[in-house]
Amino acid sequence: MKLAILALDGVFDTGLSVFLDLFSAANEVAAEQGAARPPFELRVVGVRQRIRTAHGLTMGVDPADEMRQPDWVLVPALNTKQPARLVEALGRRDVRDAMAMLRSWHAQGSGVGGACIASFLLAETGLLDGQEATTMWPLAPLFRERYPRVRLDESRMVVASGRVVTAGAAMGHLDLALWLMRQASPETAALVSRLMLVDKRPSQAQYIIPDHLAHADPLIERFERWARERLARGFSLHDAADALAVSPRTLQRRMEAVLGKSPLAFFQDLRVEHAQHLVSIGQGLEEIASEVGYADAATVRSLLRRKLGRGVRELRSALA
Repeated sequence: MKLAILALDGVFDTGLSVFLDLFSAANEVAAEQGAARPPFELRVVGVRQRIRTAHGLTMGVDPADEMRQPDWVLVPALNTKQPARLVEALGRRDVRDAMAMLRSWHAQGSGVGGACIASFLLAETGLLDGQEATTMWPLAPLFRERYPRVRLDESRMVVASGRVVTAGAAMGHLDLALWLMRQASPETAALVSRLMLVDKRPSQAQYIIPDHLAHADPLIERFERWARERLARGFSLHDAADALAVSPRTLQRRMEAVLGKSPLAFFQDLRVEHAQHLVSIGQGLEEIASEVGYADAATVRSLLRRKLGRGVRELRSALA
């Protein structure tokens, strides 16, 4: 498989290194197993002759426009986590040139993948319009605002939509590399994952902090404060709207636009977050059920398993 890593100035050092290290490891594993040739032909390319990483390291890169058509192009994230800086970076000349290369390669049949903030760059090209995607979960509200034609689900770790694949926050570079590796050889991907101690993370849900997302919008921030005081009482859309002095329709539409979910779904997220915290400090499940407004411990167990992909015992052992 011919792979191009499209690197730009300000690239997230770890993301670039993850791509290089995992595919190099895959080639080494294949050689040890007697493969006649490396399964991955890897080149770092760019729209300039040299790049400078976010930590100030410089490296020469091959000209992207001189590379023969790759099977896949992987884009490591830029290290720009603040919304204003990210939007500014997306307007840079080299970034716009890189987008043009991605559109050209994709039109000729190449697959395109991006992890973390690179999902913004892919969305900016228009290749994700009408498609599903994921991104770095703290920036999901900005993503929804900027790209309303993309069906975003930030709870997922890797989302493949045709020949465009996106992966979640920062260490999602690992998940994206392993996803692509599995397309070539599931056995090699499994061995590399075990050798490099890369755990499976099918979802970002257990890492998402609802409070952080709520701060993206003043109305949602007020709703979050109202909801946290009422977790044990249950949810009423009309009560919430009355308390916030808006119509139920306004609250519903704002939540969908910013967070991609209903007020009830966000209320449930807060319940899960609080229940997870109480589990971590050793509180009994019956007490937890009472504090988050559920009838019994069985309901709490089911809720945590469904939302986080882990049971109570797994959550407690992970925090031990």
